Order: sequence, then C-alpha cells, then structure tokens
Amino acid sequence: MSLLLGPMQQHIPGRKSLTDHSDVKVLMPKERVFIPLFAGPVTKYDLLVSEGDHVDIGTRLANTKSAFDVPLYSSVSGTFKGLVKKPHSSLKPQLHFEIELDPVQTSIQAFEPLNWENASQEEMVSFMKETGIIGQGGAGFPTYVKYLKPQGIHTLIINAVECEPFITADYKVIMDNVEDFIHGCRILLKMSTGKECLIAIKKTHPDLIDYVNKEIQKEGLSDIKVVPVPDVYPMGGERTLVRTLLKKNFKRLPAEVGAIVNNANTAILTARAFEKGEAISKKYVTFSGEALNYPTNVLVPVGMSVAEILENIGGIKDNLASCRLIAGGPMMGKAMVSDQICIDRAMNAITVLKDEEEPAMTCMRCGRCTAHCPVGLQPVRIANAVKMNDMAEMEKRGAMQCIECGLCTYVCPSKIQVTENVRKAKRTLAMKNRRGN
Repeated sequence: MSLLLGPMQQHIPGRKSLTDHSDVKVLMPKERVFIPLFAGPVTKYDLLVSEGDHVDIGTRLANTKSAFDVPLYSSVSGTFKGLVKKPHSSLKPQLHFEIELDPVQTSIQAFEPLNWENASQEEMVSFMKETGIIGQGGAGFPTYVKYLKPQGIHTLIINAVECEPFITADYKVIMDNVEDFIHGCRILLKMSTGKECLIAIKKTHPDLIDYVNKEIQKEGLSDIKVVPVPDVYPMGGERTLVRTLLKKNFKRLPAEVGAIVNNANTAILTARAFEKGEAISKKYVTFSGEALNYPTNVLVPVGMSVAEILENIGGIKDNLASCRLIAGGPMMGKAMVSDQICIDRAMNAITVLKDEEEPAMTCMRCGRCTAHCPVGLQPVRIANAVKMNDMAEMEKRGAMQCIECGLCTYVCPSKIQVTENVRKAKRTLAMKNRRGN
C-alpha cells in the first residue's frame, strides 16, 4: 500500500524510467492518416477542402463550430480522400479526414507569424484563436479562451508536472525544445497580463529543472521561475497545483484566484505559432506499460493510427492472452475499443497494460476515497446516489465537479471502480441538462 503523503494526494509509482531517457522514435505512416474532426462536442463545422484536393502540412482543413471555434490544419501533405467515421479516443465514433500521403512531404506556413513583443493583448488573443492550439494536457480545451478576460490575473502557471504514471512526453518535448518552451512561456505571460510565470516541475526530475533554469538564466528573465513540486498524484491537476503554488482554492476556474494554467507543450506550440507560423502537425506521445516489448516516446503526425505505431515500435508481448489499451495514462485515461484509434491533437500517451482486474468487494466505509479526493467530494455517496438513480443527490454531492483523476479507485481497498460510478453520475446529470429537466 502506498504511503499517504498529505490531504488529497497520494504517491504513486511513476514507472517513468521505462521511457524518460530513451531516444524519441520519429515515425511516419506508410500510406495515410486519419485526422479527427473533433474539438469537444462538435455539431457544426465549415469544411475548407473538397474530396480530391491536394493539401500540404499546414493547410487549413476546417473550422469546427462548438462552444468556441477551433480551426484544424493538416499534419501531412497528400490527397484528401474524404471524411470517414472511425473509432476515437472520446469513445464515440467521430468524423476523420482521410489523407493519402505524398511520397515527399511538403509544407506551407499555416499563417503569418505575429510580432508578439509589439502586439497588444487583444491582437495576441485574436491570433491565438486562428492557430488552432488546444490544451495539451489531455482535455483539449481551446487555449485562447483562457485569455479572453485577463482582468485580475497575476500568475501564469505552466504545468510540466506530468504526474500520471508512465507518461514522459512532456519531459521529452521540453528537453528537445527548451528555447521554444521558454519563449512560449514569455508569450503566454504577456497575453495573460500577469506579473510572473511559475513553471511547476516534479522534484524527481532535477535534470529537467536544471536544464530549464539554465535557459531562463541565459535569456536573463526575472519574471519566470521554476518551482519544484512534490512527486504526488494528482499534482498535475489544476486544483492541486494552484493550491500548492498559490495556497488558494477555486470553485470552477483558476482565474477566480488570479491564475491561468497551461500545459508545457502548449507553451512550445504557442512559440512556434507566433514566431514561425506553424500549426499543430506532430505530437510527442508516450507508448508505455508492462505489456509492451519496447516502451518509448514517439514523434508522429496527428492522425497516425495506434496500430501502425505499435507495429513500428516492437508491438505487444506475445505471451499475453489479452491486454488493455488506454488513451492517456492509467489513472485518467480511457480504455480504447480498438487499436485503429488515431493520434489526436490533445493526446499525449497510449498506455498498454496486462488485462488484470481484481474482483470488487463490499464497500468498507473506510472513507479513503473522500479523504483523497482533490476536489473534496464524497465519491461513495455519489456512487450510492447512482445506484438509487437519485439525480437530486448526485447534484447535491457535486458529481459534475469531479475531475475523473481516478485516485478514489486507486486508493479503494475494496477494489471498487469508484471513479466509473462518478462518471455515470456525470453522464446522468449531463443528459438531464440536455433535456432541460
């Protein structure tokens, strides 16, 4: 049993050594990619290419119309073959752009760069909206939205914690692109109108801390600093991170306490967009887990299939009767229904585990799920409300505030899938809200 390190936190064996010091494998698909036409619950989109059109890396393919507009750019050059429905990491079939690759890849500048040092805050936000950059921590929320109302913001927090077990994609992308990383921090800090930028890195990565500090010193920056944080889960969650760095709690958004939180890779993509006119095309993705022959990080175009990547890195161990493919890490990730799922813009990991599930026992009423919840919920009470189909109780217990970190399931001595019960409550309440009841 892991040692309890503090309220609402838990030390979890990271298994980072499987991938953090091996070379990143740069891969390309053999024939085609399938780029998800996805930006949250998309219901409308403007398609900007027609079947048979030639596209380059950087060609604008579509504008998705959801709560906030997000443009989508091509990750490869080739021929657009049409839209097809395929399995997606959201666990629902989604439309994908099928693009057949050119033998030789060509690229164009997706948009004109912006001189961010001379631009106004409004100009920077307008530019960011056109870049198509979405949060790289997994949720995929459009980055520009966080900067629409900068009033009262005093701190930008860059999340380089990467607290999920196995995942080291952020570690590798920073180590490979530290100058872009710091430039991105500077750009986001100016856009936030804040006074300082705090880069959160786990204490257990002293090499990364030193590397980033050297780049900060090289550029002579006093408003950006690295803050080492404890190796506990879910330190990378916004609530835990803000509580640790600012000693403050918020109800809905970090902006309530004067903070904006962005992922480390979001900063890198921001620098490339502003300074080079580049859109998201390639992704660092960690492929790890005890079921893989050779865990590693890969750099692949958005839209490359998981099956093709697995084939290129040595595949799954032969002696396994079955395994679990997870989009993301083992704590917050979602079990995949197919290895034909393709890499999306917000995806940072594929975890492959042995298919071992311990049978659940009766709840012991120990209260560990409540004690460890980073949001301060009572997961067992929410689970009981789900069993009784009591939507009023689900709402009263704050089910919609759950961040689905998986910690309640991890600490449960009865091996109950507590997080899944809370997810059911969230889905029930979401359906209720859609019906307007």
